[in-house]
Amino acid sequence: MAKTKIAEIESCCSSVLTTTLSEQEAVDLARGYAALGDPVRLRLLSMIASAGECCSCDLEAPLGKSQPTISHHTKALAEAGLIVGEKRGRWMWWTIVPDGVLALRQALAP
Repeated sequence: MAKTKIAEIESCCSSVLTTTLSEQEAVDLARGYAALGDPVRLRLLSMIASAGECCSCDLEAPLGKSQPTISHHTKALAEAGLIVGEKRGRWMWWTIVPDGVLALRQALAP
């Protein structure tokens, strides 16, 4: 759901620096920025982006976090429309949602 919302913002809206957002657009963008406001989530996003695809099992050691904590943070990023997961066996494999990241980036472009 959030993935679609952020993608819709990206396709319909100009920069917040040049156009006034609707209330819903502001809510959707704020969800994405809030997800990136946590250092662990920001690191998760960068790790997944640099790998292209990443298993949840490979995120524990570099972050020094437990699997439940990793799941909590990946869920927040997924709900914000920034990553998407695919269950393979007992693990989730994560990839970046390019349109979600692009929407956040474009929203602050001059």
